[in-house]
Amino acid sequence: MRKSLLLALTLLGSMIVSAQKESLAILKYRGGGDWYANPTALKNLSLFCNQQLNTNLESDYDQVAVESPEIFNYPFIHMTGHGNVVFNKEEAENLALYLKSGGFLHIDDNYGMDEYLRKELKRIFPENQLMPLAKENLIFNTPFRFDKGLPKIHEHDNKAPEAWGIYFEGRLAVVYTFESDISDGWEDPEVHNDPEEKRLAALKMGANLVHYAFTSAR
Repeated sequence: MRKSLLLALTLLGSMIVSAQKESLAILKYRGGGDWYANPTALKNLSLFCNQQLNTNLESDYDQVAVESPEIFNYPFIHMTGHGNVVFNKEEAENLALYLKSGGFLHIDDNYGMDEYLRKELKRIFPENQLMPLAKENLIFNTPFRFDKGLPKIHEHDNKAPEAWGIYFEGRLAVVYTFESDISDGWEDPEVHNDPEEKRLAALKMGANLVHYAFTSAR
């Protein structure tokens, strides 16, 4: 027990110190899902946050594997894809420790990962289940306001966009966006040719998530 506590405190201290680097990261996972689906998304989100929120994010985001101790270097990790997601025991424990130590994970279903993801999240947080996030939630109101909640960027099944979250000790540790595709909206304009108002809404929503991640754990 003492060894586990010492490890958690050491990793948390490392994460807080290294967060001064202010980089975003994308999560590499197994299972066949295309974790690399949106290669320009985090670059554009970082630049938008620097312009609008006066952050100092590096435009060259990093890639980090689920099982790597490097995940503790990032206060904000993004995950996306279209297919299967699998975490083994080591990966699930590492990700759980990261989230419980103050880390933040945003997951954006690019269409097709939902059924796999929900099963794996139950292994990480068996006692902290996904719950729907209402439009009154802080992530929809600071610093940009979304009166209707999560914006919808791309259409798939004619369903309303949904935002789900997992809380740990009163803090949102995981935000899962579904039927929205906001990370598609972060990509270079020519990738999806989205209207500018949709791209702007996606970037503003992403900025809200980054803002929450950088302020909630400190």
